[in-house]
Amino acid sequence: MLDLPHIAPLARFAADLRERHNVEVPDFDPLDGGIHARMLFLKEKPGPMTSASRSGRVGSGFISRDNDDPTAEATFRFMEAAGIPREETLMWNVVPGWNGTRKITRQELLDGVSEVRNLMTLLPRVEVVVLVGKKAARAEPLLAGTGLVVRHSPHNSPLVRASRPDEWTRIPEMWAEAYALIRD
Repeated sequence: MLDLPHIAPLARFAADLRERHNVEVPDFDPLDGGIHARMLFLKEKPGPMTSASRSGRVGSGFISRDNDDPTAEATFRFMEAAGIPREETLMWNVVPGWNGTRKITRQELLDGVSEVRNLMTLLPRVEVVVLVGKKAARAEPLLAGTGLVVRHSPHNSPLVRASRPDEWTRIPEMWAEAYALIRD
């Protein structure tokens, strides 16, 4: 499915990142909207279940709401609760590669933020960007002056659920509000 017209340019983008940064970069989910998406959900960093080469429980190799982990499950449920059609969305991470740890270094963040600009050139229909998590919010200056609507959301991980449950339960509402900003 990575050769389908709506996802092929993004598959090339991910392959280029893998080569240039020498890190495991998961592919975009071909079941999402690809280059036709009107909403970009920009999260922080891929989790271990995006890794198709890790030892132990092997992941999918995709940034996907269908991955077998609690954050992906929450994404799936929250998108459904918010009434956001899958084909309207694309998910990505400010730090695009998985390197075996959830920790994010300053250099990873700087490198990743600079790649967001390159990604945006491939997404001509995106109108709304939801920055999911505090680290993802670091990409906001790159989006200034682009005409895109930018919204913030807490991260939908189990860590946020445990530490800030009131914020976590509001995420579907926040995502629905962002989706409502798409022009018909």
